[in-house]
Amino acid sequence: MINYRRLHFIVTILLLSAALNAVAAPPKREFYEIKIYHLKNADQEARVETFLKDAYIPAAHRAGIKNVGVFKPVATDTMAGKLIYVLTPLKSLDQILSLPKTLDKDAAYASAGKDYIDANYKNPPYARFESIILQAFTSAPVLTKPNLTGPKSQRVYELRSYEGHTEKIYQNKVKMFNDGGEVPLFARLGFNGVFYGEVIAGSHMPNLMYMTTFEDKASRDAHWKSFSEDAEWNKLKVNPEYQNNVSKNTSFFLYPTEYSDI
Repeated sequence: MINYRRLHFIVTILLLSAALNAVAAPPKREFYEIKIYHLKNADQEARVETFLKDAYIPAAHRAGIKNVGVFKPVATDTMAGKLIYVLTPLKSLDQILSLPKTLDKDAAYASAGKDYIDANYKNPPYARFESIILQAFTSAPVLTKPNLTGPKSQRVYELRSYEGHTEKIYQNKVKMFNDGGEVPLFARLGFNGVFYGEVIAGSHMPNLMYMTTFEDKASRDAHWKSFSEDAEWNKLKVNPEYQNNVSKNTSFFLYPTEYSDI
């Protein structure tokens, strides 16, 4: 004879265990693609922007990708008007391959993006683009949408690239972020980190990249001043374990377009 009380107890325990495991399990590490369009003139810039705004981002949303960032170099940068950065968060490496196939089946995407997709070889919409693929840090496994309120045109998004002398030395800098406490330090000081990632395919390797955000240039400068003066950072930067682990540090100052999700 079935003991329903015992059965109910067992089922309750199993459900509770599953729930606790779901809560305890950390989120899977995302992947990111940073696509950088190189442009020859204002016409190409306008055409790529129209494609991104009217075709790519809406289609990405329909494919379940919520936060697509589109950025341009700040006006004072010599590359202003020559580059457009597109940040696409992905759930897996497989999605890098499957997303183009998904877009190809999207009739609205094909219609809205016709000028870009079906461009004649004599009139391409861009000069070239490069693609960087990253995997999120273990300490920051998913993208975080910044909580900023000021005008997008005034915001500063700082994309940083830290190159390493060798693969082993580069991994030491990654460890400094994950285990040494750099990521929590940035969070404590209010840097509005969007993502932190290890580059797994790109033109400058080995390297890691991350993006922080600020309301404006003054806020950016004030945050970095507080970082340089922070006792935790000054202790971490002299830790013998993490010495000489960056060969080149490059910062790219960007601002988001009005149609950017981020």
